[in-house]
Amino acid sequence: MPALKDVLDIYMKKVQGIQEVCDRCLKTERWGGSVVLMVVDAAFTSIGLNYFTAVVPKVEEFSRRFAETGEMSKLEDLAKADMEEMKAIWRNERSWMVAKSVAAYLSTHGDDRLAFRAWAEQANLEKWRKDPIGMIKGVGVVTFQYLRMMGGVDTVMPDKIVKRVINTILEESGHPSVNDDIDFVKKTEWIAHECGYKPIELCWMTWLIQPEGKMMRMKKYSKKISKI
Repeated sequence: MPALKDVLDIYMKKVQGIQEVCDRCLKTERWGGSVVLMVVDAAFTSIGLNYFTAVVPKVEEFSRRFAETGEMSKLEDLAKADMEEMKAIWRNERSWMVAKSVAAYLSTHGDDRLAFRAWAEQANLEKWRKDPIGMIKGVGVVTFQYLRMMGGVDTVMPDKIVKRVINTILEESGHPSVNDDIDFVKKTEWIAHECGYKPIELCWMTWLIQPEGKMMRMKKYSKKISKI
């Protein structure tokens, strides 16, 4: 049975350059450093549609229509935004309720970026259901973790793709798979540290090695990834 690190290394070699993507996430510099766009991204992603073909184009459209014009450049603007106007871009009302509620909470804690990062650092995974953002309807543990990652925390999301890939790696190296969300996050963080990687790198790896058509996402969306 191959060692855990040997198996993981094979996967990680497929995503050369992933460190830049992850570092940008940890520095809260995704989407040009716009916390508004990061929150909108997380809210759209929460309903489970394809990230690169459904979520990213709509976040870009939101940016053009609202963020870049200055109409919604701050979280306070997003919190007060008209729902019906925004539904012209994205019809799912639950997504907008998540975005507006997260924005409303963070905007009361000072500078957008500093408030976002302070929340992410202080948020407790094991007590996520009692967290002010975790209690927002529509925010599950996956969205909670995604927000923490963009807020600068080196961790992982326990979504179905991440679980499938990481559990495959565990099984290929003779380890039992892990299904409980909290236990899975802790196990993946342990794997990363044991094998010389950052937890966030393992998380992004699982998404970017997925095939779309005849190409791996890392290659197919290379230009897009460098911008978001």
